[in-house]
Amino acid sequence: MKTLAFVASNSKQSINRLLLEHAVELLKSEIDTEVELLSVLDFDAPIYSIDTENESGIPKAAKDLREKIASADQLLIAYAEHNGSYVAAYKSLFDWMTRLDGKVFADKPMVILATSPGQGGAQSVLAQAETSAPFFGADIKASFSLPSYFENFDAETGKITDLQLRNDLKDALLKLKA
Repeated sequence: MKTLAFVASNSKQSINRLLLEHAVELLKSEIDTEVELLSVLDFDAPIYSIDTENESGIPKAAKDLREKIASADQLLIAYAEHNGSYVAAYKSLFDWMTRLDGKVFADKPMVILATSPGQGGAQSVLAQAETSAPFFGADIKASFSLPSYFENFDAETGKITDLQLRNDLKDALLKLKA
């Protein structure tokens, strides 16, 4: 089993990356899987525009990420939220990938997650992903929102501190096993 874990954040200190790393450890403790952890930061591409596409074609970064998605058995994506939506760097890379294949997520089983400092736990971006990703070939098995990141996550240990929330994340991840 091969899992692609991807953080849709362009911050080097992303709290969503820390949550994703914790999720990967929980997943590996439950499922025999090889995990590749990647980030938007690993794929440098210009902001999507039809003019750029007509002048230069589709960037290699979009092709490389689409190939990584296609070669995985399942996906685990952590979405950062900027003003209630996707991070612009992720949205642009995603837009490039749709020019290669409308089924960006290649009908892979997927768990999505997000966190934020506030009580909303980035639920707006999760709702957006849950609504739109199936149109792009996502088989979303579960989603998980961690509210109030700084109150519920210990960056030193790299773990969710609230036992119920940790169990909720584990339950979401186990849906990949089904």
